[in-house]
Amino acid sequence: MTKILFVITAADHWTLADGTEHPAGFWAEEAIGPYQVFKEASYQIAAATPGGVPPTADALSLTPEFNGGPDGAERMKAALRQATELAHPMRIEEAELGDYDAVFYPGGWGPMEDLPDNAESGKLLTERLASGKLIALVCHGPAALLATTDADGRSPFAGYRLTALSNAEEIQNGLADRAKWLLQDRLVELGVDYREGEPYQPHVEVDRNLFTGQNPASAVPLAQHIVKALS
Repeated sequence: MTKILFVITAADHWTLADGTEHPAGFWAEEAIGPYQVFKEASYQIAAATPGGVPPTADALSLTPEFNGGPDGAERMKAALRQATELAHPMRIEEAELGDYDAVFYPGGWGPMEDLPDNAESGKLLTERLASGKLIALVCHGPAALLATTDADGRSPFAGYRLTALSNAEEIQNGLADRAKWLLQDRLVELGVDYREGEPYQPHVEVDRNLFTGQNPASAVPLAQHIVKALS
């Protein structure tokens, strides 16, 4: 059976430049949409977080505003309750990478808080890239790539073509001018070949075994690319 490991932020806030803790977590659409795609493909799913802490869905991602109205918000909340694997994660370092056909990182502002310097996640990504097996990250999820640098500041992901939430999209979110740093900028500094699509339109990049999506609208298309690649 095909097995997918979700690596999810354990943060429930994002610390801004002025020290404010902005409520955050993972973005529900970016986890639940792919979760449902993988379930429809009869994949087995497991989850891991820093410290094995049960992840927090960003409350904003469960509101009618971001789910097409009240009915959509209720469907998202119900789907989240049914995704029991995501609510009972292991510690990242406990994951046996050889057991999984793909590793998937959902986004949300939470990954900006606890994944850029998480050594266990950085080790997982580095080993996974070297193995040739599939890695996928969406929206703010690629913030985890910042933890893959060695003592000389080099990352094995340098030169890879990828996408992630753009500066333009973060500006539209209204938090860019309060952030300590912007993800697109840091990824470019890492040496990746960053590619940007239109704000909040689906955009997926595939380079070797690295699959990335730019924003929430890209999460399901990214999952569909994964299913196609694994079939």
